[in-house]
Formats: sequence, C-alpha cells, structure tokens
Amino acid sequence: MHLQRVQVPDFRVLKDVDITFEKDFNPRVFPLGSQNGGGKSTLLQLIFILLHCSGNSDSFLALKNLLNGFDLHRNKDRRVLAIIDIWDGQNTVELEFFVCKNFIVEQASNTSNRTIKEKRISFSTFTELKIAQKESNNLSNKLKRLQESIKKIGSKHPELLNPNSAYPLDVDSDDSSKLFILENLRIQLLELDIILETENTDDLDLPQKLEQAKSTLVDRQNIVNSKINYFNSEIEVLNSKLRQANIIYISTYTAKNEEFDDIALLCKAKNLRIDLVEKFLKQLSNKVFLAAPSTQVFLFLSKKSRKSLFSDRNEYYSLLSKSNSKLSGLFTYDFLAVDLLIEYFKTARDRDFRQALETGKYGNSYQSLLKDLEFLLQDKKVNLRSDFSGLTFTRNISGVTDELELEPEDLSHGELKRLSIYIWLKHNNIEDAIVLMDEIDLALHPDWQYRIATDLVEWEPSNQYILATHSYELCQALTPSHVKVLEPKLTERRSD
Repeated sequence: MHLQRVQVPDFRVLKDVDITFEKDFNPRVFPLGSQNGGGKSTLLQLIFILLHCSGNSDSFLALKNLLNGFDLHRNKDRRVLAIIDIWDGQNTVELEFFVCKNFIVEQASNTSNRTIKEKRISFSTFTELKIAQKESNNLSNKLKRLQESIKKIGSKHPELLNPNSAYPLDVDSDDSSKLFILENLRIQLLELDIILETENTDDLDLPQKLEQAKSTLVDRQNIVNSKINYFNSEIEVLNSKLRQANIIYISTYTAKNEEFDDIALLCKAKNLRIDLVEKFLKQLSNKVFLAAPSTQVFLFLSKKSRKSLFSDRNEYYSLLSKSNSKLSGLFTYDFLAVDLLIEYFKTARDRDFRQALETGKYGNSYQSLLKDLEFLLQDKKVNLRSDFSGLTFTRNISGVTDELELEPEDLSHGELKRLSIYIWLKHNNIEDAIVLMDEIDLALHPDWQYRIATDLVEWEPSNQYILATHSYELCQALTPSHVKVLEPKLTERRSD
C-alpha cells in the first residue's frame, strides 16, 4: 500500500492542503514539515483515523470523536473532509470522504404518468434504528425476567397461579405471608415498569394480572419491532441509492456535544467497483499505522478526555491506554515497549521450537534476534530473564560482555525509543504498510536523526514512511523532493 496524495480542503488548522507522495521515489520515506501549530499532527491523525477506522466498526468511536464539531457549511448539503489516493500495487484508488445530513432519493410516484419525485432520507435513521434495537433488546430482557418470576412463584406457591381461584391463597395462610409475597412481586414488576394496582389481597386475580403484564410487554415489543422494520426498509433504499453512486455509508456522528447523531460520514470510491469498496477499506485498515509520543494531543479521544491533559494527566494517559485497545494500529513510543519485546523474544523462541519438532534441529531465530538487538544497541546487550518477567541489559564493549546488569537510567531515552520502534515494526509484522510517525526525531542525537530514514528502510523496506518532523538533519538525509511542507495559510477562516 502507498499513500499517493492527500487533499484536505478545510479541517481544523488544515486549509487547502494538497500533498503528493510519489510512489516511484526511492526510498519511500517522506519527511513532513511545517511551522509549530502548522497541522502536521492533525494531518497524520486525520489520515490514520479515516483509513484505519473506516473499515473497522469496532473503532468508530475514535472516528466520531475526531469529527466532533465538523459541521456542514451554511446552506450546503455536503462538505468534503478529505480526498486520499491509495496505490494498491496495481491501481490508484481515490477515496473521497465527505459528510452530509440527508441524501436525496429519486422515486417514481404512483400516478399514471410515473412522474419522478424527490425524497430526502435523513441519516438520523441509522441512529433511530440503533435506539429502537436497544429498546427491543431491553423489552426482550424484561419479558424473560417476567417469565422467570412467574416460574419462580409457580414453583414455590402454585396456589397463587391457580386461575380457578379468585382468592388464590390457602385459607390457612396468614395475611402477613400474603402481603410479603405480593410486595416482593410488586418490586419485581416495578423493575419491569409494570405497576401492580391492588390494595386488597382478597380481590387480587394474580394470574390475570401477570398475563396482562406479559401481554403489555409483548405489545410494546411488537410496536418497536415495527419501527425497526420501517427503519431497515428506509436504510435499504438509502444504501441502494448510495451504491448506485459508488458511495458507501461509514458512520453517523454529531457535530456538537450531546446531540442526536444526524450527520453521516460517507466514502465515494473511484477506480474501484462498489462491491469491492468495503473489502478494500477493511484491508486498508490493517495496513495503516500511527506512531506518536503519548504527550501528543490525540483528536480521536473525546473532548472531555483531551481537556484532562491540562487537569489530570494520569486520567488522560489512562483514557489513551483504553483507546489503544481499540486502535490496533496506534503505537506510543515514549518508553521502552517492554511487553512487545518480551513477546518478540517468546515468538522467536517458539519459532525455534516448532522448527525442532519439524526437522529435529532448533532454529536460530532467537540468536538472530539477539544479534540484531546487539547491532542496534552497539555497546549494550539485552536478554530475557529466565522467568520471562522482564529484560536485562548489560554493557558489551569490543565483544566482551560485562555481567553487571545496567539500571534503566543507564540507557538513554534515544536508545530506548529507537529500540521500541524496531520492536514495534518487527513484532507486529508491519509490512507493505503506510506508517505515519509523529515527532520521530525527539530524543535522538542529530546523527541518529540523520540516519533514522535509513534505519526504517533497513528494518522494513516494503513500507512507506511519512514522518512529521522539525529535524533539519532528517530532511538532509533525503532529496529535497522527498520533503513535503505544510505551508502556512494566511487567509481568513472560511465563514460559509
């Protein structure tokens, strides 16, 4: 996969962005520069979320958070978010991401002359469908609980459910026992939004009341299911018309906080059959990655979460960690990725063991990994503790290893960062991918900044790397044509 071109008309600080990343350039490493606040991080996050999340419904929340506040211009039916060209190895696929509130569906009327009329179907139908489905599930659960309550009462007090008795309790039962049973039943039914209207236990026809309660729930569920069927039919018509225009629906979102989701993000594909677009987006979602420092402000977190960065950093990092579990392509490289490194060691060990089972001889994956890491760290050596609980570092000078274990402070931030990036790429088998990296030069010596482009290509040459940076040394390591710049926009913000 190769990101060829990205166009962003107007998103946050990004104005009239149009950048080309030539697929024939070698190496496929492109520094992306701008002034502070020029939008480098915003652009990388926008690309990542659109391409990584549009084909993965589990991460739609990140997509909605990113788009929160992105509204239509006044008197406009649609607004383009971004146009992204992807080279898939054979063709260039253009993906136009845009938003709108409703879609005009042309329909033939029922009159004899079959005139064509317009019908606007609102994308809020998707949200209304979800609400109705949730209500239907809730009613199903209530009905199930009611049936369980009836069964429980019937097993303990069968006389209560005797339909032939207007006074269903034994004549020997005392009033306190009757009241206790009925009060418990009232509480159970109140939890199901059913009120048992009776004061006098002698007048209570319990079987009839329970049947009425059950019938009420069934009737309510039938009404909701009718709504669901209607919404599904509307959505079916809408999706059919969208596909005729080579457009697919991705998700709804709200332009403002705590409002009804009524704006839809859509994707129009060119040079790709509509029946292949969803499959392409799913494949693409597994081929787009973002690496950034955790101190970065991530637009795919909720607005409340982003504000916590200035009030409670621990809460912010906790929320970011939870978000990471939904965004498999996200990596923050502030500290050594110990878990990844341990897993990578285990993977190499297991690969050697499988080879021993198949051939009778152990492989050399584990030893090759050690050699790669020694070359990467130069004068230090890393290994896995015998109980797999962590890592050890020792000094290695001129091939002679000092057995004295190094402390964390004996390794520089730059060394740990470089090692983390290497392990992240290798452990996750990131190949033939679009790798977006923000602030990659932080904590690296100028010499390492100069060679990071070469490092990345050596570590995995099949990837395309787009590096947001302020590093002059990194840019100098490549041709001027490789370097892409977000020019400052001095024009006033659009108001329409």
